[in-house]
This record gives sequence, structure tokens and C-alpha cells, in this order.
Amino acid sequence: MYSKELTKGTLQPIILKLLHDSKRMYGYEIAQRVKELTKGKIDISEGALYPILHRLESDGILETEKVFIGKRARKYYTMTERGNSHAALVSSEINDFIDTLSLIFNTQTMTP
Repeated sequence: MYSKELTKGTLQPIILKLLHDSKRMYGYEIAQRVKELTKGKIDISEGALYPILHRLESDGILETEKVFIGKRARKYYTMTERGNSHAALVSSEINDFIDTLSLIFNTQTMTP
């Protein structure tokens, strides 16, 4: 599993990508999908996930829908139109960042 320091800046882009591709997910489902896709290397805690989801909702990037399953309510998150545009921008930025990091880590920069 990667350190929290390493993954902290990538959690929002990961969440946006999953919601963009899946159309609608609830919090626990997002965390489990990330764990599954990364083979357990990225584990998003509730303490990290829900503040991001709430912030994205208050910024108008996500909207929510409560669905009652028995007596329990499940809150589903979906992208707004603004959110889809934002997700595309963030996805482009993260891909560029990955390319930039590879310039550093995929070359020999050590000097004697």
C-alpha cells in the first residue's frame, strides 16, 4: 500500500475519474473500486473520502441522490455538467503530471 503522503494529491482525480466512468456510485463503493483496481495499493479511508465528496458537492461538481434500501439511506454521487468538464480538466492535468514525473524518475539524474 502507498503512503498517505504519496496518494493525498491524487484522491480527488481518482474519485472524479471513477464517477465520470461509472455515472453513479456511493462512497463505500468508490473506496472498494479503488482498492480493487489498484490491487490494494491505494486504500481510501472514510476520513479521506467523504470530505472530498462533500467538498465536490458543495462546489457544484457532484450532486447526490438518497436511495432508501429498507430503513437505510444510501447516498449516491453523480457528476453534474460542470463536474464532467472539471473531470476532463483534472484528468488531463494528472496525465501531464505523470508524464512530468516520469521525466525525473525514468532517467538517471544521479551525479557523482
